[in-house]
Amino acid sequence: MSKSKKCIQMLLAAMLVVLPACSNSGTSKEPSKPSTEGAQTEEIQEEADPFGKSEEPITIRIGKEIDASDKSLPDGESPENNQYTRYIKEQLNIDTKIVWQAAGGKDYEQKINLSIASNDLPDAMVVKETQFRQMVKSGQLEDLTDVYNKYASPTIKGIVETTNGLALKSVTVDGKMYALPNVTPESDMVHYMWIRKDWLDKLGLEPPKTIDDLEKVAKAFVEQDPDGNGKADTVAISGPQLGGTINADFMNPNNNNYGFDPVFASFHSYPGFWVKDSEGKTTYGSIQPETKQALSKLRDFYAKGLIDKEMSIRKNAQELIKNGTAGIYFGVWWSGGYGPLADAIKNNPEANWQAYAVPLDSKGEFTPHMGNPSNQYLVVRKGYEHPEAAIKMQNLLYRDESKFDVNVAISNYPLRLVYASMDVMDVTYNMLKEVLAGTKQPEELDLPGYNLLKADAENIKKVKLEPYDNYDIQYWNPNADIGVWKRMYSTFVGISPLQQPYKKTYSVTYSQTKTMERKWAALDKLEKETFLKIIMGAAPLDSFDQFVLDWKKQGGDQILAEVDEIAKQ
Repeated sequence: MSKSKKCIQMLLAAMLVVLPACSNSGTSKEPSKPSTEGAQTEEIQEEADPFGKSEEPITIRIGKEIDASDKSLPDGESPENNQYTRYIKEQLNIDTKIVWQAAGGKDYEQKINLSIASNDLPDAMVVKETQFRQMVKSGQLEDLTDVYNKYASPTIKGIVETTNGLALKSVTVDGKMYALPNVTPESDMVHYMWIRKDWLDKLGLEPPKTIDDLEKVAKAFVEQDPDGNGKADTVAISGPQLGGTINADFMNPNNNNYGFDPVFASFHSYPGFWVKDSEGKTTYGSIQPETKQALSKLRDFYAKGLIDKEMSIRKNAQELIKNGTAGIYFGVWWSGGYGPLADAIKNNPEANWQAYAVPLDSKGEFTPHMGNPSNQYLVVRKGYEHPEAAIKMQNLLYRDESKFDVNVAISNYPLRLVYASMDVMDVTYNMLKEVLAGTKQPEELDLPGYNLLKADAENIKKVKLEPYDNYDIQYWNPNADIGVWKRMYSTFVGISPLQQPYKKTYSVTYSQTKTMERKWAALDKLEKETFLKIIMGAAPLDSFDQFVLDWKKQGGDQILAEVDEIAKQ
């Protein structure tokens, strides 16, 4: 049996145990101010301190996602006993107890699904949209409407309101708020190319712009020994790992690192998203002819050895990047410093990874899909006596995150939701440029809604060397403070490509319809299997046409009609 077919069989077997499932601000340098409506609402409610310490100890039992690769906790500390849990106890008198924990991805999702099915929920946990809907339907969640109005800090409320109602709408059912939604910056939604610029320089190549440029560069990376070790061992493009996805979708639109979203977008293909066709009618991106074109190109890349041959069975897509074997991957802004690049430069200090908003479409435009500002939901078990504890923990993290040792992974904070004004990374990038230029001082940047900005301004010169406008790796000093470097490298290298105008495509909806609740698992499995087989050469390209027919017959047409009704609202 061929290696490709073995890869596919292993991935499809893995799928059977897995339940299917931040934008350009131009060059504006001034932050938008979070709304103050939240603070006004709070004044109407019974007075409560969003940061008030409980007179009696409160225990909150949680289910937690644990990063098995995280080695940042000091000796003697644990996910249940660390700088974050101790700070919560000191400030709020809340004890956090982990009743179960699981690795990220499918392990964490399976643990949540088991808790839901057995009706044995911890007091609080962070879930995704489909799980949230299921718990609401089963009557398992506490109504947080009054708790949110009373205890959420004005800053948290203000950030939520920057989404123009989208965040609250995503957690409101029949007029009641059943979860606390996160808010991610628009930059978290945009996927683009990260590439070894030192390899480009060695081979005398320019960064690729078009899909054809990308193919030429990838071919050179495979054939011309860019690492100079005299061996034919380099891989051009690192693809998704086992359990990963080749493209994001409307339910999981953000952070699909190592997938091929920018390649699809260069063809104006948006698989997994509900979009408008050329006639303005609602359709599903995965069944459009542009998606077949994109699959054909990816199939060609794979056949020519330009994509990692083990992309679907490799346990960790970061492996090839860390060890210096791969020269290209696709991801979001933070996938650099916060991803594999700290290890990559530790292994090779000259590994110069840079980011570019490419590939471009036939008109020379960058056309990414966008996501939903809320994709995580903090839920509280119905009947838990202290739902305010979960809200206060979010208030505390946002207010005081800059006080913690950045070398201890923030993922160790219990019940962590990401909260950021929609323009936070664009503002951070431009404000820090002014700090480096000497036109802004850190003390000027203690701004509501931008809780890390002042600390970033104080830290940037620890790791950034002159010339300040050159972001190549030789003009950084990661050894000065690797935690600061991770954030600053991600910010400067990762956000700079997004300072040019680009064309955004949003999904008509990011939620499931009634028919999706019954039929989406099978449709999603059909799609993922078909696309993977096409790319890896295990099925002909024209099997896409049969997929479209099957998708429509098996409930797709009914779902399209429901999404079209949403589009008319």
